[in-house]
Amino acid sequence: MAVCYSKNSKICEEPTMKKKYIAFLIALMSIIQLYGQSATKISVDFKDTPLETAILEVERKSGLQFFFETSWLQNQKVTKSFDQAEVVTVLRGIFENTSLNFYSNDKAVFLLNNSIVNDKLPLGYFEDENKEEYSQNTAPIFQEEFASQTSSRTNRLITIGKQNSATSKKYYEISGRVINEKTDEGVASLSISTLDRTHYAVTDDNGNYTLTLPYGLNKLETNLLGFEQIFQDVIVYGNGRLNLSLTENAQALDEVVVASKRDANVRDAVVGATLINIEAIKTIPLILGERDILKVATTLPGIKTTGEGSSGFNVRGGRADQNLILLDDAVIYNPSHFLGFFSAVNPFTTGSLEVYKASIPASYGGRLSSVFDIETKSGNTEKVSGEGSIGPITANMAIEVPIVKEKASVIAGVRATYSDYILKNLDEEQLKNSEASFYDAIVKYKHAINENNTFQGTFYYSKDRFSITSDSVFSYNNRLLSLKYNHRFSEKSRGELLFVNSEYKYDIGFEADANNNFDFGYKLNESQIKLNLNYNLSDAHKLSYGLSSKIYSIDPGEIVPIGANSDVNAKTIDREKGLESAIYVSDLYEINDKLLVDIGLRYSIYAALGEATQNVYADGEPRSENSVTEVKSYGKNEVIKTYGGPEYRISGRYLLGNDFSFKAAYNRTIQYLHLLSTNTTMSPTDIWKLSDLNVEPQRADQYSIGFFKNIVDEDLEFSLEGYYKKMNDLLDYKIGAQLILNDDLETELLQGEGKAYGVEFLIKKNKGRLNGYFGYSYSRALIKLDSEIRQEQVNNGEFFAANYDKPHDFTMVANYKLTKRFSFSGNFTYQTGRPVTYPIGSFVFAGEEQVLYSDRNQFRIPDYYRLDLGFNIEGNHKKNKLAHSFINISVYNVLGRNNPYSVFFVNEDGQIKAYKTSIFSVPVPTITYNFKF
Repeated sequence: MAVCYSKNSKICEEPTMKKKYIAFLIALMSIIQLYGQSATKISVDFKDTPLETAILEVERKSGLQFFFETSWLQNQKVTKSFDQAEVVTVLRGIFENTSLNFYSNDKAVFLLNNSIVNDKLPLGYFEDENKEEYSQNTAPIFQEEFASQTSSRTNRLITIGKQNSATSKKYYEISGRVINEKTDEGVASLSISTLDRTHYAVTDDNGNYTLTLPYGLNKLETNLLGFEQIFQDVIVYGNGRLNLSLTENAQALDEVVVASKRDANVRDAVVGATLINIEAIKTIPLILGERDILKVATTLPGIKTTGEGSSGFNVRGGRADQNLILLDDAVIYNPSHFLGFFSAVNPFTTGSLEVYKASIPASYGGRLSSVFDIETKSGNTEKVSGEGSIGPITANMAIEVPIVKEKASVIAGVRATYSDYILKNLDEEQLKNSEASFYDAIVKYKHAINENNTFQGTFYYSKDRFSITSDSVFSYNNRLLSLKYNHRFSEKSRGELLFVNSEYKYDIGFEADANNNFDFGYKLNESQIKLNLNYNLSDAHKLSYGLSSKIYSIDPGEIVPIGANSDVNAKTIDREKGLESAIYVSDLYEINDKLLVDIGLRYSIYAALGEATQNVYADGEPRSENSVTEVKSYGKNEVIKTYGGPEYRISGRYLLGNDFSFKAAYNRTIQYLHLLSTNTTMSPTDIWKLSDLNVEPQRADQYSIGFFKNIVDEDLEFSLEGYYKKMNDLLDYKIGAQLILNDDLETELLQGEGKAYGVEFLIKKNKGRLNGYFGYSYSRALIKLDSEIRQEQVNNGEFFAANYDKPHDFTMVANYKLTKRFSFSGNFTYQTGRPVTYPIGSFVFAGEEQVLYSDRNQFRIPDYYRLDLGFNIEGNHKKNKLAHSFINISVYNVLGRNNPYSVFFVNEDGQIKAYKTSIFSVPVPTITYNFKF
């Protein structure tokens, strides 16, 4: 019989007569026990002796008969010495580091597995049932009664720690790791909580967690979309470890596009963060049937694009270059294929995407507005598996192979388009000679060396190539390498060491006119080493700290003539180099049950490095070759100029109820890298510029508040967030600026300030026949380019709308499940038209009509709206099938809305004419076949 210690639990209550009988029995046995134990003394010496052998030795020397269950003693050893010690002293010594207790009489010793019999009754035990004056830690009740009350969905009762009637602690710390039963990989972002949600923890990237629980019985549950929900009864007697294993949930149709850590939206001290699960987006109708986790992210409030087919994102009023997009901790500089129609991330090898719009962790730096943290799945360590898809212009395949069973695996994915084949078979002669193709490949190896050490490596490569005319070919590619080593020092301390390298480059080849044939190339490379450490200082303090250093190398452009007859002059722009380093520390501090704060500080420092020459310009004059006062030369790796400063990361949560909270956050960020573009969106031919003697780093301060509410019974989540962001030293350009192959690029640039503010509302329903989400945001993004020099002012130095400013943004995504296999899905989007500069008058010069333009971005193109519909067919769920299929039939832009992407004006035959461009002006039907084995 095992003994339970919680008088307050109904399942532990006993009738009064029975309670008195138990008390009498306990007192009687205690008297007998004390008498028997004082009579015998023995001497024993154990050195790494199996515990069962040691017990039998004590039995032989004491003459007492021992009763126990052999399974309790397996794999336990003892090293102790006793000289003429009483039996009770010997037993206490050899059981000190085990879960065993005992009681005895003059003839026998009875071992108890994590149960005790008291030698005195707890204070107040015979008092009225409603009184709680006695110590809960010493109130005897029975574990078997807990087990009898366990639900059929609850796992077997687990006991942690060793009972000790002398303890006075009310709370203990439980830690452990949650793994995916299929892959043996740690399950990240999973919540573990008591049923009443008063005690709560979330697993880290490796599946580790630490949870504080009260003494006695605790009923736990786990929650993470895409995984089974398990319930676990735990009796806590002390600190200990609880590892869990979960299986993936095969019923993906019930899931919403945006997967949220249940209750994390309410209980975390984070504002503006969203976790997107790739498995949950397969029912959403997207252009040409391609699953696209980054496109799904743009349906969330606060994340926008300038238009259809655009590359890059504008997060809470920030520019496209202000987003840190990471794939397994390595930066992707151009996250798109096909000039922005598809993302450059393989959906079948991607595990999750976490987006930080505010409350950016102190471990991240280098960008002002957001972090897109993309994590690649780990391969199956049990068996070969995979999945793929065949769409109208693309095919995709991913395969997982175990290398060392239950320890090491590889996942590899490749994706390619066959659009070239389609183009060559069209009747249109011009299109026959065009080219548009892309492919990407990724490989990830992960090895769990042992329980404390894990290594993983990821390699990724992508390439795009297109030619609209037969005389030029454009190509660009991304390459990255990520190596990560994780080590657990102790139950409280963990760390990881990372090395990453990223490269982005593009090339333009022109061969039409022998006198003008050329090849142009551009390349950006960065390497980083980073150390992240975590230490649980106490139940209330969880520390994260680390340091990093990265080096940038940019070749801004090189043009070389093709052929001996080319009149193009070869030219190379000097390489730019920079070193960015940082150190950070943050403390997740639980002040009390209601108030949780995350206080972080990151200090970054940047040095622009030679070999280079830098111009010094006269104060108060426009920068030009005429205002240069000095030209400074710097040797290789010589410091040109340094910048730096503190970056504050502060956020807090206050619980207004178990499912309702208020949060606030403040972020300061610094960015030393700038994107230069004359387009309204990111373009493959854009160039990146490092801060140097004449270009200051960008800086931003963001203030955020939010209310978060869950209705558990309905599985509904509500959030209302507001923010204000102020930015300094934003880089812009002068009208008619020449950005490519310019030795004195700073003469074409302007630096100003920006501000953004807005309100975001989101409601999500995660389960049920009808599930989905609705989001709305009102936001503004404004820029001010002012200067004492008149020529460097824009719009008279007043704030004006950025070209991605869209005040109203409304999105609704829904999925209705007809049966387990059939469902309808759809999404509707409405956005305010983006700003544009229109001609407002004309004048005649040299016999031709010339245009007089309005202030920059004074007008707007027509509003944008679009409706997409889809029908989803899930294959039957028979277990023994070669492959499981999923078919998505969708229509993009069902209404055939001719949404303008841009409006431009040209002078034709002496007259000004306006033209409108659209990307998809007709409905686009798609059928995509997906399979999984």
